[in-house]
Amino acid sequence: MLIPRPVSISDSSGSFALTPATTIHAPDAPEVAALLRELLTPVTGLPLPDAPDPGPQAIAMLVDPAATDLGAEGYRLDVARTGVTAVATGSAGLRWAVQALRQLLPASAFASGPVLDVSWTVTPVSIVDTPRYPWRGLLIDVGRWHKPVAWLRTVVDVLAMHRMNVLHLHLTDDQGWRFEVRKHPRLTEVGAFRASSPRGHETEGLSDGTPHGGFYTQDELRDLVAYAARRGVTIVPEIDLPGHMQAAIAAYPRLGNDPANPPEVWTRFGVSHRVLNVADETVAFVTDVLDELMDVFPSPWIHLGGDEVPLDEWRTSPAAADRIAAEGLTGAEDLLGWWIRRAAAHVARNGRRAVLWDELVGQAAPPDAIVMAWRGHDRIAEGLRDGHDVIATPHEHLYLDYPASDAPGEPLSIRTGYAEGHGPTTLDHVYTYRPEPAGLPQDLPSRVIGVQANLWSEYTPTPAGAEYNLLPRLAAVAEIAWGTPAAPDSFRTRLRAHLRRFDEAGLNYRPLD
Repeated sequence: MLIPRPVSISDSSGSFALTPATTIHAPDAPEVAALLRELLTPVTGLPLPDAPDPGPQAIAMLVDPAATDLGAEGYRLDVARTGVTAVATGSAGLRWAVQALRQLLPASAFASGPVLDVSWTVTPVSIVDTPRYPWRGLLIDVGRWHKPVAWLRTVVDVLAMHRMNVLHLHLTDDQGWRFEVRKHPRLTEVGAFRASSPRGHETEGLSDGTPHGGFYTQDELRDLVAYAARRGVTIVPEIDLPGHMQAAIAAYPRLGNDPANPPEVWTRFGVSHRVLNVADETVAFVTDVLDELMDVFPSPWIHLGGDEVPLDEWRTSPAAADRIAAEGLTGAEDLLGWWIRRAAAHVARNGRRAVLWDELVGQAAPPDAIVMAWRGHDRIAEGLRDGHDVIATPHEHLYLDYPASDAPGEPLSIRTGYAEGHGPTTLDHVYTYRPEPAGLPQDLPSRVIGVQANLWSEYTPTPAGAEYNLLPRLAAVAEIAWGTPAAPDSFRTRLRAHLRRFDEAGLNYRPLD
């Protein structure tokens, strides 16, 4: 009953039980042995000490560089009466073997504290497994509503449970700036706090009248990065620019196009018309921010945003007109690409790769930039034709802030009423999605490199509400991204057992229909 479903799984003979005599033999992967203990010892009470040899009653975690058929993240896992053996080409695959082993134990293995009177028997199986997509991600928007860093650790645990390997943190938006920038402290002193938030849908014009704010210190985020890395999860930070920047402009009005009339940190949701200006000093300010961001996050990828950038201010700005003329651009519509090329070049000089939203397709973005196709499944093909590697995250299939049903009692959602022409994003709707576009030439150098679900937070101010939207649909995303979806009924059968793991972990989730 594993989720995601392994590529190959077959029954084995006998069974294996964890006991006080069980040891871990991981001569080339001590960090994986430490992870196994970190996950299981608090629950089972078993010490699981290191052993120099794979003797009886051992869990052997072995690195075999010759097992090239497993790729960078694949693993083989065999459970027999005499012990457990996992093989991979490196630590990445062994970490996923640990998560698979955990699912083979009773559901109580996912409890947060000691569990008594449980026989820790492992289901006897033989597994060969490797993922289809190297990027298997989830976006959490902490810009609209700040979430406790302790809950972000829970999100990392949920991702690792599902063998997903990227947590994309949307750290900034019009409604709040959550990343501490020591060189520019007003970004959090001012930009991290707003006077109130919308109550109900934006069109109703309602306010809750309650201030909201918060941010993460660099030390908090470094700890989170290390916590995630131990579990095989990379945290990809996003500084969304040059739009969705009203909180930054409220902190430093000189960044905007109308410094004489500075805005407040936005108390509405939607798309603000306030965007960064095109001054060299503003570009330098952004590179300061990116320098500190890259110092905190060792991720190979840095997300630069680029979505939903209104052109109103640039079209009426003399400084923007001068920039357009000086750079030989056609008009204000070219300034988005101008901005992103400069930010991406700075990221590249630091050995990182830019990730962008799909508005940059056709905007002369750097060829090595990765595009996140969000505005529709068709944008995947457009990004590939434009020469970019693409991550599939189309809103109509993978936005988990959309409602899971149209039944009474569902939480308020950004798409209540289904104004965009289709119904709720049900569990089956998510699970039956396939990211590869049909009909593309086989010799395209670019490719779909990942699948990502996005949870925007306009209507999920609390961790419990966010978990309700995420689960269990995130389990469906995980199986798509791993590349092993089956018939929906088969998935639901495994999912019913999987929900017991959520219960043990204390997670909030939407019940199955």
